[in-house]
Amino acid sequence: MRLDTEMTFAILGPLEIRRCGATVEIAGQRLRTLLGLLLLDAGRVVPVDRLIAGVWEDRPPNAAGNALQALISRLRAALADQRGLVEADAAGYRLAVDPGRVDAHRFTRLAAEGRAALAAGSPADAATALHAALALWRGPALADLAGNDTVAAAITRLDTLRLAALEDRVETDLLLGRQAEAAAELPGVIAAHPLRERLRGQLMRALYGSGRHVEALASYEDARAVFADRLGVDPSPELVGLHLSMLRREWAENGLRLPSPDRDGRGLPVPAEVPRRGNLPARLTSFVGRERDVARTAELLAGHRLVTLLGPGGAGKTRLSIESAEAVAGRMPDGVWLVELAPVAEPSEVPQAVFSALELRDPPPPASLTTSGALPLPAARDPLARLVSGLAGKRLLIVLDNCEHVVEAAAALADRVLAGCPGVRILVTSREPLGITGETSRPVPPLGLPPGDGDPGDALGYPAVRLFAERAAAVRPGYRAEDEAAAVVRICRELDGMPLAIELAAARLRSLSAEQIAHRLDDRFRLLTGGSRTALPRHQTLRAVVGWSWDLLDEQERVLARRLSVFAGGAALDCAEEICSGHGLDRAEVLDVLARLVDKSLVVAQSHGAAVRYRMLETIRAYAAERLAESGEQGRVRLAHAMFFTELAERSDPGLRGRGQLAVVAEMAAEHDNLSAALRWTVEASRSDLALRLVGALGWYWWLRGYRAEGAHRAHEVLRLAGDDADPARLTLARASYGANAVGGGIELDTARAELAEVVRLAREELARPWHPLIVMAGPIIALVTGLPTGNDHHLDEMLAHPDPWVLASARLFQGFDHLSTGRIPEGRAKLSAALRDFQGIGDRWGVANVLASLSDLHFLQGEPERALEEVHRAIALMEEIGAVDEVAYMRGRLAVGLNLTGDRAAAEEILEETLRDAVRSGDRIAALSLLSARGDFAREDGKLDEARHYYAEAMRVVEETPSVSLQMRASVNAVLGLLAEQEGDLPRGRRLLGTALEQASETADVAVMGLVLIGCAGLVLSEGDPATAAMLLGGAAAVRGIDAVVDFDHVRITERTMAALGRQEYSRYYERGRLMPREKIIALAG
Repeated sequence: MRLDTEMTFAILGPLEIRRCGATVEIAGQRLRTLLGLLLLDAGRVVPVDRLIAGVWEDRPPNAAGNALQALISRLRAALADQRGLVEADAAGYRLAVDPGRVDAHRFTRLAAEGRAALAAGSPADAATALHAALALWRGPALADLAGNDTVAAAITRLDTLRLAALEDRVETDLLLGRQAEAAAELPGVIAAHPLRERLRGQLMRALYGSGRHVEALASYEDARAVFADRLGVDPSPELVGLHLSMLRREWAENGLRLPSPDRDGRGLPVPAEVPRRGNLPARLTSFVGRERDVARTAELLAGHRLVTLLGPGGAGKTRLSIESAEAVAGRMPDGVWLVELAPVAEPSEVPQAVFSALELRDPPPPASLTTSGALPLPAARDPLARLVSGLAGKRLLIVLDNCEHVVEAAAALADRVLAGCPGVRILVTSREPLGITGETSRPVPPLGLPPGDGDPGDALGYPAVRLFAERAAAVRPGYRAEDEAAAVVRICRELDGMPLAIELAAARLRSLSAEQIAHRLDDRFRLLTGGSRTALPRHQTLRAVVGWSWDLLDEQERVLARRLSVFAGGAALDCAEEICSGHGLDRAEVLDVLARLVDKSLVVAQSHGAAVRYRMLETIRAYAAERLAESGEQGRVRLAHAMFFTELAERSDPGLRGRGQLAVVAEMAAEHDNLSAALRWTVEASRSDLALRLVGALGWYWWLRGYRAEGAHRAHEVLRLAGDDADPARLTLARASYGANAVGGGIELDTARAELAEVVRLAREELARPWHPLIVMAGPIIALVTGLPTGNDHHLDEMLAHPDPWVLASARLFQGFDHLSTGRIPEGRAKLSAALRDFQGIGDRWGVANVLASLSDLHFLQGEPERALEEVHRAIALMEEIGAVDEVAYMRGRLAVGLNLTGDRAAAEEILEETLRDAVRSGDRIAALSLLSARGDFAREDGKLDEARHYYAEAMRVVEETPSVSLQMRASVNAVLGLLAEQEGDLPRGRRLLGTALEQASETADVAVMGLVLIGCAGLVLSEGDPATAAMLLGGAAAVRGIDAVVDFDHVRITERTMAALGRQEYSRYYERGRLMPREKIIALAG
């Protein structure tokens, strides 16, 4: 059984998922509910009926199994599930994660450990575990599922365990002498749980232990009155006994009599505070976003004697260590002690620095040496031996801060102290581990960041943004980060969520706006220089922070680090070995040097499937890039990078269209940023030869993964760079790459059509066959965009003669489109079935999914919604596997329409809303246009005509602002606006809009759009009082589409009204007359 170890899940509050520290967005209530149900039983199979009941409660859809399968598919896509994270079982589904990755399960374990420690008489250990457990709670359990009956019992159980853990934690406070803190906290808890007798008793003990005897006795009377009033019962014998012992002044925690407290000027008791030993500094600023890290570090210190916090400079290691030390101070009777090693210049001085910081003293000499009256000379002793002797018998925590420049000396000291002083624990902060037995390392991650494409309005909930906002308000009183949320998010993301860098950026708000700071981060080292004057010099500027770490590297490490700066998206090991070796660094040495850079926190190693990728934080990468430019080898290394990734793209391209598609897509996706960086450099360096090769090799990857607009812009830059002497084959393929992606991305449509036409001409006149698949598809793509049959000008003949089976399957897919678009349904179905067999034979998911989506559309039109839904679910699942986001958006829109036809409006609206939000966020205007129209259709169907008008107006605005919108889509928008006008009774406006739509649809071969327009015209003439013409137009629409079934809202309502006006017999007569009319005559009748 394989369990995911990269992701963490939080359900003790709003649902939150993180992968390698980054937030994973789960949109949609049903999707969040499904994940919550699986997380409650993480690692175990959850039955299908329980999932359906939990997701849909008392309103399951008609095909609940199919709907659940679709939801599972969406969940897998949202989790980027390429490793079987959501597993299917005969009885249900299982989330294959270690329960320890889910906060609710971790809470349960820690709470049980705390209770066990409490029962065993170890309140300090219990306190550590219970604090860690309760710190996991961020709000009500499963807040997203509030009111869901299926999980009500689980929520109740978690709430009960939380309250019990809180009571146990209060118990540890009382046993450890923290009565004052407990007395301040308990009244609020009791107000929420007035009948919890244990809490009442704890409040009495806290008050009494703080010297507030009268209040303790009064709290008992209050409890007795509440119990009598609400329950009609008296307190338990235990609480009565506690009250009696306090009346007799016999009560004391642990059986000890407490000394009488001092009194203040009013004669009231003052709690006796026992000062904690140590030298932790008072904090001058708030501590933001690290609550869980503190709890986890405290948990590690409870189980390990040496814990090292690792991270690059500015990650917040020192502050986290101080907060964590404060959290465990209660279990360290001899204190918590901070030793700042940054000022220590020589390794030999480390033991004395620790000795002094801990305020230790050498023991006095034996009496026999002082009886003579002479002063004894101090014996020469090993500094470490003095330290171990001074720590003998003590229970304390030492915080060794900033060990990286004296790491060997710090390691030797820790090893000796831990071996000789069993009561001592050590917490280390460093940029590399000490590397000794017994050490437990914990990387200090960046602060949590909002997603780059998320809603800026939600950004203030993320720790990095909260830190910026708090520090900004300190330097500019009244500053509101929400007023510049988008810029603040950019700043925090550009700075990798690193606390020191964010604080330096916030300090710049004295003279700049957040927008100005964000724009200037390309020169971050010059910009971020305004640190605190009292901070260490290396923390006053961003350059100094990174420079401190750089100066600690040896020459080999500096060489590799500066060369790694060319990688934009991190590097796999083989990439680093190939590109960074040579010129003083052998390939065999790269791995060892890379491991040292990881140890020193200059490089981050992250699991990526079965492999590991290495990346630098952007600030470190920018510093390393400066060093690369200074070294004189920048051009050579960047050329090696560009050549490596050009060859990778060329090798991978054929694999994007076959059985190994998933693996190739995953590899290309992992290297997307590197491929883009390589392409940018080839343009900047005017290496048109490499640029043309890379654009040609990336064309289908861009199309498949939804980078069509980006790819078109990149390709256009390269085409402008290429000269007349460019290789014809490479130039033609680059043009095909540009044209296909520009068309698919809905940009520069006229230019794209011209380029594709030139591709067809060049291929036929100058290129040897067989052509690259993108080249041979150029003609059919033009036809699809213009709405003409794809077989025009022998395009399909060329595809059918191609030796590549993928091209042959695509030709049959295009043939199917042609037949369906001209109303030849049986022929279209046959060609689609042939294409399906071909694509399945070669293992191409993109092709299989497109065929299934087309067949699904056909089944919807023929009134077979259940079969259609099954096929569109399968299509979406396949597209999500390869990350084909553009196709997924279209298919999910079709799924929403289909669900609506089956009566599941709630699911349809949820999918539509979620998909529309994603389209707007990603800038996919074409998808947004069709989704806005569908939202308008739903509103119109419900009689919400004002709401429909709003959505249609938004759709028309997209049409007007996007010249590349096809004629078919323009006709569709005008048609639905005409239908709205007809419903509102504005017949002149309806006539005008439907007339425009009819004219536009007549210029295309798209029978679906023409059918929609003809149905709209039938409704219009019916409202004008001509039901006979309406019946003929409905018959004409059936003939044009090749389908008689009446399924969608407008078709049904107009058909029923027309039949009611004429009677069934007359309706059939006029309908058949229209059905037999030629296309030209029916169009003329509609106009």
